[in-house]
Amino acid sequence: VLEIGLIEHLQREDLNPLDEAEGYKRLADEFGHTQEKIAETLGKSRSHVANMLRLLNLPEKIRMLVKKSSLTAGHARALAAMEPESAERLAELIIEKGLSVRDAEALAAANSGRPARGKKKGAGAKGGKDVDTLALEEEVGNAIGAKVSIDMKPGGDGSMTITFKTLDQLDEVLHRLSHNPGRLKG
Repeated sequence: VLEIGLIEHLQREDLNPLDEAEGYKRLADEFGHTQEKIAETLGKSRSHVANMLRLLNLPEKIRMLVKKSSLTAGHARALAAMEPESAERLAELIIEKGLSVRDAEALAAANSGRPARGKKKGAGAKGGKDVDTLALEEEVGNAIGAKVSIDMKPGGDGSMTITFKTLDQLDEVLHRLSHNPGRLKG
């Protein structure tokens, strides 16, 4: 009866990814189901069950971000193979930059030194940007109080775009640049 109740609970559509993963784990631990049996019973793929179970290995901070819907299960899966401290830093960057799951996967791959899945070797994260460029965008953006995009060309030259929403925000950016220029120097 408990097993049937758990299966019915897992078939609800409003479960968050971690509750779903915990349910799969219970089916495996308490009732001896394999990933294949869980998948077959619930009409899911075995890889879906395996990927959901991987979420349970994430650091608590990242699990809380998934529970609060700040990160999707796809974003979290990209972080699952990383060291906890690196994964937490990357999670913050994903949220701040609004990165897609594909961008998060590429960034996680770049941080771990492995090629990104489904991308050509050498392709970076968002728009082909590497981790250092994304971190620099974040640093400069925080310093001037606006969203910053840095684009590099193969020859070494590049451009930086500052995005503002209001003239007041532009005024604040200009004020910060003119009154604290040394803060942005390396």
